[in-house]
This record gives sequence, C-alpha cells and structure tokens, in this order.
Amino acid sequence: MSRPINDMGIQLIKEFEGFRSKPYLDAVSKPTIGYGSTFYENNTPVKMSDPAIDETRATQLLKNKLNTEFCPGVEKAVTSKLTDNQFAACVCFAYNVGLGNLKQSTLLRCLNAKNYKDAAGEFLRWNKAGGIVLPGLTRRREAERLLFLA
Repeated sequence: MSRPINDMGIQLIKEFEGFRSKPYLDAVSKPTIGYGSTFYENNTPVKMSDPAIDETRATQLLKNKLNTEFCPGVEKAVTSKLTDNQFAACVCFAYNVGLGNLKQSTLLRCLNAKNYKDAAGEFLRWNKAGGIVLPGLTRRREAERLLFLA
C-alpha cells in the first residue's frame, strides 16, 4: 500500500473537478463521471449510457484511482522527502495533468533536487490548455501551490 493522499488533497481535487452524477464528455471527449473518473474500480471504462451515481460512489471512484494509480505514481517519481501537504499537492497536480507530465516536469526536477521553494513556483506555470491561460487552471495551480506550502 502506498502513501495515501490527505483529506485536504481530496477536497482540493473535488472542488476543482466538480461532481457530475451522470456521464459526460470531458475536454478530450472521453466519457467521465463523478469527480473526473473515466473508469470504474474494475477498470471498466465509463460509457455515456451508464446510470447516474451519487457523491458517495463518486468519492469511492476518486479514492480508488488515487490509491491505485496517482499516489503510487507520485511516490515512485519523487525521490525527496515530502510533507503530507506537499505530497497531496503533487497528487492533485498529477491527477489533473497526468503522471507522464509530472515525470517530465521541472516541478519534479526541483522536488528531487530538494529545491522546494522553486518547486512551489513551478505549479503556477501549468495554467494553460492549448497554449491559452485558463482562469480555472490558474486558480487550481495557486490552490495546489498553497497546499504545497502549508
């Protein structure tokens, strides 16, 4: 069992992902439900014809994805010691941008060099989609940075 994300990290993800009870198409036209889940626990992909879920089920899906993919992925990528809040901020970031992007980032290089001050600033650079600054991503990155620094 890998290191779990703390409650503040889960709340941050929930706040920025938002809850959707019915399947919807995400920004890349992938069927998604709950708090940004594209798969159920048994690795069955979400389909647009799936029934609605409640917030309890959505939280279970989110925690399952975090505990099986994102927490272990961040734990493996980051070789320096992180506080619970720093770890949670990194998991939130990876959940949004993907583990592959985390692994290739200057953020990770700063973390692994134990340069936590510069790492905190790196969150703010990830506020664009398609080269365009998005206010929602700017707010999310600032919230992740603040959690990292808390």
